[in-house]
Amino acid sequence: MDAHQPPAARVPGESAEAILTCHDLRKRFGDRTAVDGIGFTIRAGETYGLLGPNGAGKTTTISMICGILAADAGEVHVAGIKIDTGTVAAKGAIGYVPQDLAIYPNLSARENLAFFGRLYGLRGAHLRQRIAEVLAVIDLAGRADERAERFSGGMKRRLNIGIGLLHRPRLLVLDEPTVGVDPQSRNAILSSVEALSAAGMGILYTTHYMEEAERLCNRVGIIHEGRIIAEGSRRELVALVGGLDTVKLGATGDLAAAARAVRELDGVRDATTHDGGIDLLVVDARRLLPSILASMNQDGQSVRSVEVVEPDLEAVFLHLTGKALRD
Repeated sequence: MDAHQPPAARVPGESAEAILTCHDLRKRFGDRTAVDGIGFTIRAGETYGLLGPNGAGKTTTISMICGILAADAGEVHVAGIKIDTGTVAAKGAIGYVPQDLAIYPNLSARENLAFFGRLYGLRGAHLRQRIAEVLAVIDLAGRADERAERFSGGMKRRLNIGIGLLHRPRLLVLDEPTVGVDPQSRNAILSSVEALSAAGMGILYTTHYMEEAERLCNRVGIIHEGRIIAEGSRRELVALVGGLDTVKLGATGDLAAAARAVRELDGVRDATTHDGGIDLLVVDARRLLPSILASMNQDGQSVRSVEVVEPDLEAVFLHLTGKALRD
């Protein structure tokens, strides 16, 4: 299995139930087209990532999916029911966690959950049980009765996620949930998302952090200027840039001769010299690296450093758009 690819969803592939389907979503604000024909499907137990820079259209897209913002065109179905701004009951299948915190700082974590739980229609023992379960999932059981204003940014984010989980949604929508949090809280949030997906929940996850998409998402849609320009698993997307690894060798000696020699190795696609070293494009660098180093030693060069860079979603985005993900 690809070490960077999340495990398969509990109910895999085409046999799993479609929790979300959206088709040809479009939205304009004046002369600006924010979303231009976006569509995708999310199945039970699948985490689907919308990966793109700020301003690419991620939040506008999920606002239409959740029925918060009216689409100019296109349709959204969640659990088989059409969603729009006038939908009420069907929105109970969605748990929406916005990028901006939607909590009351003067209430405790438990009080926040109780308040929003009642808005979802939960009452009595059932509500108390769900609060206890959610506090455990977001790892705030020990701080449940503290006012949220005393929480760290990461704890507030986790409480924000907990509110979206109270009513057991079929689809959880997370809009940049780790923005501004510390590394420990970030890891806790990512672990919670992994557990929810493994339990069968469909998850839509927007981010501009490539490493989060690689860790969490079964499939990724790369969004750029309001359009999904590529979609697939990490392995499928990396194939778009040829799937080649880069080997950076810091070396001394006759580098031109060394480059000619390593180009003869099966699996080396290119070798470029520069002041202080050679950069190689190769197929499966980890397998080929011993042969590369042996060739360098035979020709009398001295290798001082070795760096292997495997292609990632950042490279895919750069290849498709000509821009870095965070430009």
